[in-house]
Amino acid sequence: MTKKLSILATKGLVIVDTIIGTLNLFQLANSYHRKKGFSKEDVFRIDIAGIDKQPIRYNRYFSVTPTRSLEEIEETDLIIIPGIAGNQIENIESNRPFIEWMKDQRVQNNAEIASLCRGAFLLAETGLMHGKACATHWLTHDQFRRMFPDVNLIPEKVISEDNGIYSSGGAYSFLNLVLHLIEKYYGRETAIWCSKISEVEFDRMDQNQFAIFHGQKDHSDVEIKDIQNYLEEHFAEKISVEDLAERTATSSRNFVRRFKKATNNTPIEYIQRVRIEAAKKKLESTTASVHQAMYDSGYNDDKTFRNLFKRYTGLTPLEYRNKYNREMALVRA
Repeated sequence: MTKKLSILATKGLVIVDTIIGTLNLFQLANSYHRKKGFSKEDVFRIDIAGIDKQPIRYNRYFSVTPTRSLEEIEETDLIIIPGIAGNQIENIESNRPFIEWMKDQRVQNNAEIASLCRGAFLLAETGLMHGKACATHWLTHDQFRRMFPDVNLIPEKVISEDNGIYSSGGAYSFLNLVLHLIEKYYGRETAIWCSKISEVEFDRMDQNQFAIFHGQKDHSDVEIKDIQNYLEEHFAEKISVEDLAERTATSSRNFVRRFKKATNNTPIEYIQRVRIEAAKKKLESTTASVHQAMYDSGYNDDKTFRNLFKRYTGLTPLEYRNKYNREMALVRA
């Protein structure tokens, strides 16, 4: 029996590729599945769902015309929320009809729901993510934590799956989640075929290597911002939590609590992330060896440096340099 897929044509600064790319991959999967004789009919009937059926213009250049309005879709099996940039609070309000409709579809019809990139904000606003794991673009992790503290954000993951609710990391990692859904509904052979035809890397699960650490300064604690600036200027020096606490005239315990409340990191984690970001830049843009990058970023112990680098990027320092340093790529070529 054919299932129903609803790709939402939401309002706002929608990343149009997350609508078009999703549509194209599911159409490919339907076609291959029939051609191979796995089924006589499409696995999914695909609709572009709008609040109404009026065409929606995105970014002045593209227009998407919904095939059905929310009122016309009484029941669906899978809902996909596209990536939406811009002001997430405004996005939530302008897309409130979608949010209420998704809640009803989940509760009444047990529909599965997948958010792509920053579409996770709309998904979380439904309340269906309470206590569940969620992935989204690494640029918005701090804002997401503030707005939805009851959701279990997993910042390093490209794909999150929790009892029929899915989410993906940033930007074009949505393609990995779509392939994951195709594997679930069509089987691995079809998913691999779609991956090869589209030349999309299959089974990529980690987005750490793409993240760029920007100190979380969207808070009002002026003294903590001063500490952050100090750490970013003196990261290569020996720094202790006790010394930092003295700068704010508080105890180490209170300083750690205050720092984490403002930045979502402990002081030690913050120092580590600043140092690893410095090492990444060194490995990307210079011919420095891994050891030189280690020393210049404030580390003297090879094992510690490599373990922290792998934790925050998902790659070893050498793998990172070979992948992102242009001169090293030319040498290998």
